Amino acid sequence: MPLFNIVHIVIILSIPLCAYLFAKWTEKSSTKNRLIAKTLGAIIGGNELIWYSYVINKSWVSFPYGLPLDLCDIVLWLTVYTLLTFKQWSFNLIYYWGIAGTSMAVITPDFASSFPSYISIKFLFAHGCVVMAILFLVWSKSIRPDTGSWWKSLLWLNLYASIIGIYNFIFKTNYFYLCYKPASATLLDYLGPWPLYIFIGELIAIGLFYLLYLPFRKIRY
Repeated sequence: MPLFNIVHIVIILSIPLCAYLFAKWTEKSSTKNRLIAKTLGAIIGGNELIWYSYVINKSWVSFPYGLPLDLCDIVLWLTVYTLLTFKQWSFNLIYYWGIAGTSMAVITPDFASSFPSYISIKFLFAHGCVVMAILFLVWSKSIRPDTGSWWKSLLWLNLYASIIGIYNFIFKTNYFYLCYKPASATLLDYLGPWPLYIFIGELIAIGLFYLLYLPFRKIRY
């Protein structure tokens, strides 16, 4: 799918719009809020389980390849968990990892299939729903990032990336794109060659995490 054509732009704009409409509809009703959260959790989780069934049936999963170890995979299941439980620790992670990371997958999608196809539609739907769910939780004031959450989330991100880096080294995989960039056009193309794009990406993550924290830094908990 050509980046930023009319279809892509509509998809991008529909994500915050749906989150805003859900937030407005539930702002005076905790019952509606919980209903929307649990429904989103069921949809996101159910959609991913269908995808797992599909890729296993296609024999696309063969250890050590094809495992749900990328950041977006982790964010997705943490988002499902947060929607069902409203746990603060998991929300802190998905707020920063999802808004700064998963949203980039919607803006510059990387799927090995033409659009429209099941693979491409599933990719955009899954990533878009995760971002929408996170925005809904924030805008409905259901839960917010707490004090110091930005740097703690950054530390956890680097710890997980380090573990994945070791996994990549041992099994010659490329989770997190730590070894080379994706074949399709992404924002990584503007960050220089390997390993420079990793270090620049780290600096960008620091800046984005802190900017995402700024609206909540003076809120008392």
